[in-house]
Amino acid sequence: MGKKLDQHGIGLLTALGAYILWGVLPLYWKLVGHVPSSEVLAHRIIWSLVFMFGILLVIGKITTFTKELKTIFANKKKLVQITLAACFISFNWFTYIWAVNNDHLVEASLGYYINPLVSVVFGMLFFKETLTRWQTISFVLAAIGVITLAIYTGGVPIISLSLAVSFAFYGVLKKKVEVGALTGLAVETMMVTPIAIIYLTVIHSNVSDALYTNSLSTILLLIGAGAATATPLLLFAMSARRIPLATIGFMQYLAPTITLFIGVFMFGEVFSGIHLLAFSFIWVALAVYTLSKAKLYKRMKPVVQVEKQPAS
Repeated sequence: MGKKLDQHGIGLLTALGAYILWGVLPLYWKLVGHVPSSEVLAHRIIWSLVFMFGILLVIGKITTFTKELKTIFANKKKLVQITLAACFISFNWFTYIWAVNNDHLVEASLGYYINPLVSVVFGMLFFKETLTRWQTISFVLAAIGVITLAIYTGGVPIISLSLAVSFAFYGVLKKKVEVGALTGLAVETMMVTPIAIIYLTVIHSNVSDALYTNSLSTILLLIGAGAATATPLLLFAMSARRIPLATIGFMQYLAPTITLFIGVFMFGEVFSGIHLLAFSFIWVALAVYTLSKAKLYKRMKPVVQVEKQPAS
């Protein structure tokens, strides 16, 4: 029993660590705000691959990675799907970095609030999943919130929808390919690393400029982007094996909440009464969705065991 409690405690702490790190990640991207977002993305991809290889070596997963890589390349359909997944997550990363460094943290946080609800709709479209009554209610409430914000700002919240939809598409493709979280990220970054290297080569006349060797702090921060990307994912992978998915479902909203607070209280982004009204609809929608999901999990628990592999 003690061992079980210890494992549960480790799961909670690692999940908490993952979501806190994801929540404060904007502060890291602000440190490299003087570097164009496209270059930050390229470095993030390259150094994430290097860091992931390091992790896979340390935890002894290189053999697993090699096997999954062979399986993917032997299956044309899987190869296309994992390549598309790499493209969607790269687009997601770029949008987020650009949003942070152009003072759109509030809109970015909205994107990750509505992402679970977009994923529900995608589950219905791509996997013929059915919406429960409460999921339908939560989706309608969230839609009201987004529409309210759109009417107030005079346009569609492009950043929010881009983040939510790109990550939802990424989730769909990951579910189809069924690759582990850590090895999956290594494969995905490997797919787009050649593009990142070519891009940096084209826009810079020499390697020294591409690596910002004239500024030690800049190159160290760009290299650190790999660790900043992989560390929360590793913590999430550790937590997903130790605590129920329903618990993770409640905790996932910690990250966009931290991001929202950073945007409003640290960087002075606008959060008006209309923003509060729109976000309130979305928060209620998420509460309804998460509680209904938790109840469903409890009913299924005697029959279905907790998923052993992280979904993202």
